[in-house]
Amino acid sequence: MDLENLPDIVRLFAQKYPDVWDAYNHLGAAAAKAGPLDAKSERLVKLAVSVGGRREGAVRSHTRRGAALGLSRQEIEQVALLAITTVGWPAALAALSWIDEELNRIEGPTE
Repeated sequence: MDLENLPDIVRLFAQKYPDVWDAYNHLGAAAAKAGPLDAKSERLVKLAVSVGGRREGAVRSHTRRGAALGLSRQEIEQVALLAITTVGWPAALAALSWIDEELNRIEGPTE
């Protein structure tokens, strides 16, 4: 993973604790290889877990990473919309705002 594109706190952590950072990345790769999901499905699942956990940094990260894989704005936003009936309006709307901010940074605002 390119350290230059990470938030400062994560980049600094990876530089200070490279063995922990490497182990974390190896665990992620092993989990990805453990099942049949393709990369886009994997990213949508990780985004959904992040939305449910109200993890702003993770929602932003998985939004950026999903967009980099070619997921559309509509696909990414649907994850937050589906969360409304599971985790409620506050979590889903917070996630939608984080998703929108990240996608606007990447592709520009929508009308």
